[in-house]
Amino acid sequence: MPLALATLGLPGLPLDRAAALAAEHGWRGLELRCAPDQPVRLGLDAADRRAAARQLSAAGVLPLTLASYTGVAAPGPDAPVLAELTAHLRLAADLGCRHLRVFPHGGPGPAAEADDRAVRRLTAAAPRAAALGVRILVETHDSHRAGGALAPLLRRVGHPAVGALWDLLHTWLAGETPEQIHRALGPYLGYAQVKDVASADDLTPLPLGAGVLPIADCVRLLGPDAWVAWEYEAPWHPAAAPLAPRLGDGARYLAGAVPGGRAGDARP
Repeated sequence: MPLALATLGLPGLPLDRAAALAAEHGWRGLELRCAPDQPVRLGLDAADRRAAARQLSAAGVLPLTLASYTGVAAPGPDAPVLAELTAHLRLAADLGCRHLRVFPHGGPGPAAEADDRAVRRLTAAAPRAAALGVRILVETHDSHRAGGALAPLLRRVGHPAVGALWDLLHTWLAGETPEQIHRALGPYLGYAQVKDVASADDLTPLPLGAGVLPIADCVRLLGPDAWVAWEYEAPWHPAAAPLAPRLGDGARYLAGAVPGGRAGDARP
């Protein structure tokens, strides 16, 4: 079971240090947070993009996902969202990322209208994604945090370049079990993203296995080659303990959740 680490949990750390830290502790991939104040951002020129790709390669770490904040179901005209999707797809391809993470962000208003917006935009962006070798993954989040809400949208798109990113926290908050999610999103699933918290009322990130989320149940449903990513939401919770000292234990915990598993198993 190959493991990936979200750079969200390492705020302020340069990309080469984040990659080296991940590799040192058995994390074979990175989810690269993409934002204006981050090492990975849309404003990188061609030389900067090549340098970032070299840093990841030198550490032996796969850039699994470019984690954007694009809302594919957001209210408003399609053109700005499609332009943003295209820019992120190009950056993902330049860095060698397999996936582009997007959010729903359906906003207020009828759910059917949010679905229609997302379907139009994802259908329009899918051929470009396929040509670049990048798969768009819609995360179970905000307006579509339930797998039961996201699956019909993806079914309508019906393109292999568009799939789902299973965020375990948000589906749990929506009241869905891992079995229900796996049935709903299995045909579209890119990979799963795990974390742990004390309760629905306290979402401060905890070490894996120290909270209430059904992490082991989630990863046991995945195939042996399926990626699992740890997203430690440090920037949103200043009181959270630093992530770096917990990376080794986190990798061992996830490996132990799969019978016979070892951290980093399977091809990257």
